[in-house]
Amino acid sequence: MKEEKTPSEEIKDIEKTMTDPHFWEDKVRAQEYMKRLNDLKQEIAGKKGYDAGNAVMTIFAGAGGDDAEDFSRILFEMYNKYIDKQGWSASLIHKNENTQGGFRNITIEITGKGVYGKLKNESGVHRLVRISPFNANKKRHTSFSMVEVIPQLPKTGAVELRSEDLNIELSKSGGPGGQNVNKRETAVRIVHIPTNISVHADSERSQMQNKDKAMEILRGKIYTFEEEQRKKEKKGLSISSTTQIEWGSQIRSYVTHPYKMVKDHRTDVEVHDVTRIFDGDLEEFITAEKNLVE
Repeated sequence: MKEEKTPSEEIKDIEKTMTDPHFWEDKVRAQEYMKRLNDLKQEIAGKKGYDAGNAVMTIFAGAGGDDAEDFSRILFEMYNKYIDKQGWSASLIHKNENTQGGFRNITIEITGKGVYGKLKNESGVHRLVRISPFNANKKRHTSFSMVEVIPQLPKTGAVELRSEDLNIELSKSGGPGGQNVNKRETAVRIVHIPTNISVHADSERSQMQNKDKAMEILRGKIYTFEEEQRKKEKKGLSISSTTQIEWGSQIRSYVTHPYKMVKDHRTDVEVHDVTRIFDGDLEEFITAEKNLVE
């Protein structure tokens, strides 16, 4: 099967064609080339605008029970440390925490220069191999969590949402009572019916604020889903709105027993100082991923 050209490669081909002295003799053909060239340049410019902007990150626990939920906590703390090193800031949108401090899922908004461009390739399934702190026999355990990074999109433009495609549910937020009683009535969950993609926001003070935040996240989720769908279709593959967070789908492994290593399975970058990685020193992985994609 013929390999699909990237927008940059297609732009180069068109610009080369335009240097032909006979290019403008066929005006209809020339106008078609010019329109295609303009569309491609706008597509690239739009993506670089998103790369330069903010992002929303969600971490989901997968296979592994308590260990997977604890692994989600470890990943959350790792990314928070990386965020601090970059001089960015993070704010909580929603969390589902277990009684042991682990996360079934947690969503944060990350603001700063170039956030999405640097973190987008962290999306995928992550795997942890260690001696389980939840196993009385101290046996080795494998657990999985998934990281999802989406761009923060404007209200209009890339993704338009129709009200008839949305199922909006209002409910009580979790958390303590007391002074936060009013806040407990503000949770919003939105399901995009055509794709079954759902989002949850409960960190703002009102349902309207949480609805706006949920709509913003939903646009980002649908944008990334559609981008992946286009990529898969070019390769003749199918795509699902859900990813199995388990064996065989991981993009990176973190191993603390029987040896110590963090390995990215896309770039083959390996680091044997696991503590340094969990302390947020992720730059070599992120740089290698960016170079691989480009």
